[in-house]
Amino acid sequence: MPDSILDDISHRRYNPLRGSWVLVSPHRTKRPWQGQQEAASKITLPDHDPSCYLCPGNKRAQGDTNPQYDNTFVFVNDYSAVKEEQAEYHPNDSDGGLDSLLLRAEPVTGRCYVITFSPSHNLTLADLSPAQILPIVETWTKLYTAHLSPTSPLAAVAPPTTLPPQSHESSSAIKPNAQYRYMQIFENKGAAMGCSNPHPHGQIWTTTSLPEELSLELEQLKKYRREQGGVHMLEDYAKLESEKKERVVFENEGFLAVCPWWATWPFEVMVLSRKHKRALVDFSDHERQQLAEMLAEVTRRYDNLFETQFPYSMGIHQAPLDGTNTEIEASHFHIHFYPPLLRSATVRKFLVG
Repeated sequence: MPDSILDDISHRRYNPLRGSWVLVSPHRTKRPWQGQQEAASKITLPDHDPSCYLCPGNKRAQGDTNPQYDNTFVFVNDYSAVKEEQAEYHPNDSDGGLDSLLLRAEPVTGRCYVITFSPSHNLTLADLSPAQILPIVETWTKLYTAHLSPTSPLAAVAPPTTLPPQSHESSSAIKPNAQYRYMQIFENKGAAMGCSNPHPHGQIWTTTSLPEELSLELEQLKKYRREQGGVHMLEDYAKLESEKKERVVFENEGFLAVCPWWATWPFEVMVLSRKHKRALVDFSDHERQQLAEMLAEVTRRYDNLFETQFPYSMGIHQAPLDGTNTEIEASHFHIHFYPPLLRSATVRKFLVG
């Protein structure tokens, strides 16, 4: 057990997921604040907004009309961050000059989706019941399955699913035209996190490369498993935090939500599967229900903390769509919540340096 003196002195904490250190200065919470303050989010929204690009029956920016959907709705992003078709780029790395060492670039292709969480314009995850969140989890699972490499060990356990959803370029469902490496599932909630539309929604990016954060984590997960005789880091960590009960936010049979020992953000939360689960397709129906309950509990507690619509960036980390057996088996399903608030609904934390 860490010494209690750490509650009062500056120190570093090790983040085993990144292999890096975080500076912790607990005594600075006592300093007065006269800096920038954000406006608290207390806006009352209607159940349906006729000008919203995501509400049922409305037209989107590219002219397509949304269906009258009754739970989730998924479509290919009209303004995707990465595209499936683009001009080819072949970096010239053969000249051996400084350009090839210091000015490097490589092309990335992929497909981006938008997923609305419900037809209601004014209901966030914190407002939805676990039963209402379950279709979101199921939709994530279907999309992951639809993009999973047939050579992945996960393909053997993945349930049959439908094709990916519609693109504004086509009236019929289409398959991706390439095998992508990774699927990023995330939500940026609130204007403070740069969310461009208040209708509760998330995004799903499939790309030909691994995201930087995931790549760092995967190396550390592989290293831990190799050095500790085949056990899994986050399974060990979930067990440790569950026993200590010091940083637990919520727990159920299948999942644990904690403020991690190495947290960077004041109200950072990490959701862990208790057992080693590589990706969404590893979960049973009962476990998906438990994940829905976990998402409902964490987001509701965020909103209740300062009695505001609590902003955050939430991202799911799991096994690559296409990877080696070592990468797949070392992966452990978890979710990061990174909220920007510091002391209240109006004081924001900034990362500096």
